[in-house]
Formats: sequence, C-alpha cells, structure tokens
Amino acid sequence: MTAPTPGERPALRLAGPDDAAAVLSAVDKPARLRTSWTAADIMSMTFAPPKWAVPGVIAEGFSLLCGPPKVGKSWMSLGLGVDVARGDHALGSIQVEAGPVLYLALEDTARRLQNRLRKVLGDRPAPAGLTLATQCPPLPQGGDQAIAAWLDRHPRARLVIIDVFAKLRGNSAPGASAYDADYAAVGRAKKIADDYGVAVVAVHHVRKLGSDDFLSEVSGTNGLAGAADATLVLKRARNQGDGVLHVTGRDVDEAEYPLCFDPAAGAWRMLDGPAGDYQLSDTRAAILRYLRDAPGTTPKVIAEGVGLKADTVRQNCTRMLADGQLAAEPGGRYRVPGVTTVTAVTAVTQPELTCGNGSDSESDSREDG
Repeated sequence: MTAPTPGERPALRLAGPDDAAAVLSAVDKPARLRTSWTAADIMSMTFAPPKWAVPGVIAEGFSLLCGPPKVGKSWMSLGLGVDVARGDHALGSIQVEAGPVLYLALEDTARRLQNRLRKVLGDRPAPAGLTLATQCPPLPQGGDQAIAAWLDRHPRARLVIIDVFAKLRGNSAPGASAYDADYAAVGRAKKIADDYGVAVVAVHHVRKLGSDDFLSEVSGTNGLAGAADATLVLKRARNQGDGVLHVTGRDVDEAEYPLCFDPAAGAWRMLDGPAGDYQLSDTRAAILRYLRDAPGTTPKVIAEGVGLKADTVRQNCTRMLADGQLAAEPGGRYRVPGVTTVTAVTAVTQPELTCGNGSDSESDSREDG
C-alpha cells in the first residue's frame, strides 16, 4: 500500500480548546458509563473511602440539616463552615481537614454575617478559604451552574452549605406530585455533590408536630429525606442550652450526639456521655452520670455525690427503676442497666496451715535444732 500523495492527503491541524465541542460531537457512539456488573466484579473492585467534611457526621454527598425555627441551625452551619475552612475542631471536638467552604447565607445580610462571624471566630483570624454569599439563583434557574463554577475554581473544596434550602430549590414542575417535586429538588443539589465529590449541607425545617421517628419530622414529603444521602435533625428544648443531633444516612452510621449551645460564642459543643442523659430532667441525668462511674450505690451516697437531697434522689431512683432507666441490687443499691458493679477487694484470706504445709520459718527452725 502506497502512501497518499500530498494532494490526496487531507488538511491536518492541531485541535485546540475551541474545537472540543466539534471533536466530541464527531464521535459516532459516545462512550457510556458502565452501570451493571456481576457480584464477583463488584467484590473485586477497590473504591476510595468517602471524603468527610466532619468525620462521622457529614460525608460527601447531599445532607439535610433540619430543626425548628430559631433552634440554632444557622449558628451550627456557620460554625461548621469556619471550622472546616480553618481545619479546626468541628463541634469543639472533631478534628477536620482544612479546605475551601462555600456558605450560601440566603436569609442574611453582610452586616449580620459580620456580627455572627465576629462572635463565632472569637480571637481566631477569619479564614480566607470561607466564601460567603447572600444571593444565588434557584437551582433550576442556574443556581446549580453557579455552585459548580465556584467548585471548578476551588478543586479542593470540602463543604457547601445552603442556608436555607427553600430559597434555592425553585418551583415545582407543572403537574408533578409533591413527592416527585421534593425528590427532584434534592436531586439537583445531590448531582452537584456527586459530580464533585463534595459534601453539600442544606438547612431545612421540621414539622410543628413532633414524632418518635426523627426522620418523619422533616418538613415536606418523604421525597426530601428519601433522596438525601444523610439527614441530621437538631433538637433543643426552648430556653435550654443542651440539645441532641440525630444523624442517619447511607455512608453515616445512625447516631445521636449530645450538644450544648454557648450563646456568647455562638457555638455548639459536643458533650460527653450518651445523648439520652441530656434529654432527661437535670436530676435524673445527674443520677445516671454518677451511677455510670459508681454502679451499685445507695441513694444516700448518690445524694452526697451530686449535691441533692437524699429524699429527692430516693424518689427519683424509684421512678427511674419503674421506667427501666435503672436496675436494682440487694441492699437498696442501684446501677445503670448494662453497667456491671465491681465488688471491691477488702482482704485476702490465707489458707490454713497444717503440719503438712508449715511455713518456711518452721522448717528453718527444725533444721537449726
């Protein structure tokens, strides 16, 4: 086969960036992403672990942060944004990896953000990696493209916060059911999170009526929580500092985290011990905390240890026993179910000596004799 003559050779030139669209469109059959495998194929694959914005709490993907009005969701969101941008300890105890953060404060003004930042930062310098914006078009009208453009400029981004989601979700498609509309709204934001491998957290409200299942408290249809990768519900009794953050999701283990809100610092801090202790009255919580450290204790000793009246502790122990929060032991002692009482060793009993196992000193005396 002979090479073509110069006149037969087609005109050749290097393709540049402006030719990308033409080059891609010239492909007869565009490559398709593989979406099915055998079980053996799946098990032979190696995947990178999910990236965490806040280890154990917020992973890459789309998460809903829900709670009633004025419970402190925006304070938590801003605090998380600052801590991730700086690489500090989120919620006062969880070390995070530093990375750029986009915080869409769609209900705030620049002055309000400055006041809140001044309180949250304290004596820490403001992080250059935290971008704050008070306006963004709804997702269907270009909001997703605006967020994607920011992520393109910040390839190391770790977190995007949308406060609040209602401002960005956009209008429902004509004729769509409420469930389909909610699912589609989350789907747009989730696509951004999945495409860029970043954590996107959207602040949302809960229903006025409470429920034993915190997921059912999310305002809207089940389409919201169903489409989200994770759901976080913040609960705090009005005029109380302690709260509980309920977490569940696809890459996040279901858990409850006890928290305390510090109004002076505008900060949520994680507390020690089970979350259930902080959802009880102060008296019952104090009794439980004491008995976790000293199981098998009488009400009188508990009262001395926590600084309460003995009658008050005795009455609460009786009620807590009936409610299954305590277990009783002989002698009027109590312990937390599942916590074993350790009996202190007061003396060691020596075996009685006989003529067959006399002491060394006796043997020595006989030999000396």
